[in-house]
Amino acid sequence: MNFQPLTPELLVAFEAIVGPAHLFTAQRAEAAATADAYADYGRDHTEDLHFAPDVVLRPANAEEISQIVRLCHQHHIPVTPRGAGTGLSGGALPIHHGVVLSTERLNKIIEIDERNLQATVEPGVINQVFQEAVQAKGLFYPPDPASKGSCFLGGNLSQSSGGPKAVKYGVTKDYVLNLQVVLPTGDIIWTGANVLKNATGYNLTQLMVGSEGTLGIITRVVFRLIPHPKQDIVLLVPFRDQTQAAAAVSEIFRAGIVPSGMEFMEREAIEWSARYLNIPLNLPPDITAHLLIELDGNELEQLYKDAELVYGVLEKYDIGEILLADTAAQKEELWKIRRNVGNAVRYNSVYKEEDTVVPRAELPTLLKGVKEIGQRYGFTSVCYGHAGDGNLHVNIIRGDLDDTMWHEGLAAPIREIFQLCVKLGGTISGEHGIGLVQKPYIGIALGEVQLNMMRGIKSVFDPHGIMNPGKIF
Repeated sequence: MNFQPLTPELLVAFEAIVGPAHLFTAQRAEAAATADAYADYGRDHTEDLHFAPDVVLRPANAEEISQIVRLCHQHHIPVTPRGAGTGLSGGALPIHHGVVLSTERLNKIIEIDERNLQATVEPGVINQVFQEAVQAKGLFYPPDPASKGSCFLGGNLSQSSGGPKAVKYGVTKDYVLNLQVVLPTGDIIWTGANVLKNATGYNLTQLMVGSEGTLGIITRVVFRLIPHPKQDIVLLVPFRDQTQAAAAVSEIFRAGIVPSGMEFMEREAIEWSARYLNIPLNLPPDITAHLLIELDGNELEQLYKDAELVYGVLEKYDIGEILLADTAAQKEELWKIRRNVGNAVRYNSVYKEEDTVVPRAELPTLLKGVKEIGQRYGFTSVCYGHAGDGNLHVNIIRGDLDDTMWHEGLAAPIREIFQLCVKLGGTISGEHGIGLVQKPYIGIALGEVQLNMMRGIKSVFDPHGIMNPGKIF
């Protein structure tokens, strides 16, 4: 990649587009005593990595983004699109410096169309803000990452994020009808139409979803919505054997039950999160893992019947006392613990999070394999995740690992974990993307034929390679 340095003339041009209040450099940040805030644009939630941008721009709309990107295309300046910075694969890190283009000002819910069950939004809208806005109208946007209280919808689109509700309702890609996109050349296009069926040419909409900001910058989204379920109940099931907890997942589905949430947490995950939140949680010493199971629908009586079926499945396992949370406060507390596991792990130690995914019936084999690999290589892992999807987040804890082991020695065991996933019929990322840190391992899941096709697509969209360079490939 033959990138060029930023010139004073380009900075003047950028400032004319976004205005002086929305252009930041390290020098301006230092002078304004906002150096720490500026530094945040060079990191996300991936380990402790940091890359300083040359300039941060905060445009207000697609037209401003188009002007910025056109200049970067002409002058071969790398552009790193950025949402809220909650990613875990290094996708928002400006590893080639250049321009960080923040979408934080594109934060409007433009329309909620109740007649057609659709909504048009900008990418800087926070996931939870959008969910609550449509819920107020009796509608439902299900994708709900653990970071839903802070992550942007644009970031969710870049990695087709999932979350607990994905087990029943699907992931981000399943709710996207149409996208407005600024291409790396500066052109602005719509990728599809605001309809449920579309067989008009290649599906550019789904190509953009999950492309991690490497093909363009999403500036407007048309989502489909569904009616909001009226009732839900939550079960917290303690297991004395964590492998049994993983095995029970598939059994519940085979009994004809489709939960709206099916989350696995091993002991350290739930303990650390409860302690982080200062929520009293006295776990018996023999409990090694929990399943958090949510059932939803419109009839409470039917949900209790489904819960009885779940109890019947669980009778064959070595479990403790099941907690049935049916009040709003109880349910909120349990979900709060689950959603804060990642924050709790981050609070306890620097860590590497591997976003593994396998067919759900293979979860026990994956979990057992991860623990065996950790034992051989001398590292500790804390595992949790969306068990109903077979999506296990493996958090490798740095603890007292030395620099050599942390920066170099873990490559071999991580490779083994990913090879196990692929052997079991899975892959190396379920919802966090490839980004920077998983890039060395993509060849485990994809062959050169597939990778070369993807590189070809990238070159058609982005002939100068300026858009989020150094990611995926």
